[in-house]
Amino acid sequence: MIDSDGFRPNVAIVIMKDDGRVLWAKRASQDGWQFPQGGMRSDETPLEAMYRELWEETGLLEKHVEVLGSTPGWLRYRLPRRYLRHNSKPLCIGQKQVWYLLRLQTSESAVVLDATPTPEFSKFRWVDFWYPVENVIAFKRDVYRKALTLLEPFASDPSAPVAQP
Repeated sequence: MIDSDGFRPNVAIVIMKDDGRVLWAKRASQDGWQFPQGGMRSDETPLEAMYRELWEETGLLEKHVEVLGSTPGWLRYRLPRRYLRHNSKPLCIGQKQVWYLLRLQTSESAVVLDATPTPEFSKFRWVDFWYPVENVIAFKRDVYRKALTLLEPFASDPSAPVAQP
């Protein structure tokens, strides 16, 4: 599903432990690391897509996490030219994302990267909240910085009201 501007609706998931570190995952059969994320189906709300992607990519269920907050609306990033699939119609030029900050409410042993037959990630680790901004693929750095800036108040004040798109 691509919108009229060429952006694919997507959700991104930041899973945080009580110590403030976040889950950072290595893409399967690639060198890149990132937060879990995935496309939305046309019949899903962002929250529904987030819970589906959470399970598909980490094996975690709604009962394993607490939603601390989300970004107010869409954050966009463009794909570099070399990643555009010109033979696909409509042409996807980037992604628009709603980002969620979740607190892990169970043991990290509940994280299972091969919950589905085609895992997105091969391994994960826990990193400092801001570590991903400088360590994600370059074209995503601005959207990571913007998202974490918007989510940081929820990370430092779990009693802050939860914003849901």
